Amino acid sequence: MKLTSLAAALILSGSAQLAAAANPLSVHVLNLQDGLPSAQVDVTLERQAGKQWVALASGTTNADGRIPALFPEGERFDKGIYRVTFKTGAWFAARKTDSFFPEVPVVFVVDGKLAHYHIPLLISPFGFSTYRGN
Repeated sequence: MKLTSLAAALILSGSAQLAAAANPLSVHVLNLQDGLPSAQVDVTLERQAGKQWVALASGTTNADGRIPALFPEGERFDKGIYRVTFKTGAWFAARKTDSFFPEVPVVFVVDGKLAHYHIPLLISPFGFSTYRGN
């Protein structure tokens, strides 16, 4: 690869990362059973409005088990209570693996103190763990 091509690739790669970083919400799913990223997990995002949940976005994890930009482009990420739901049961079923949790809802508070929220999910057929990432 020529030096100019390599430089262009690095610039484009950095631009893509900056664009993803500009989105205020990302998720990541890792399978503890095999230690690999969980590609093709369906994920939904909702915001609490009173006693109801309002759908905002959905996506599917990429080959790295990530959705780098889950929040809808052009919308304001206002303070409030949000829910990200990982469709883990369907993901395990597609791999012919029994599992206990059909989905993993993660309810979290956006308080406006952070510009970006990252929600990692560690899954196995019979358990899960999550935390506020960065």
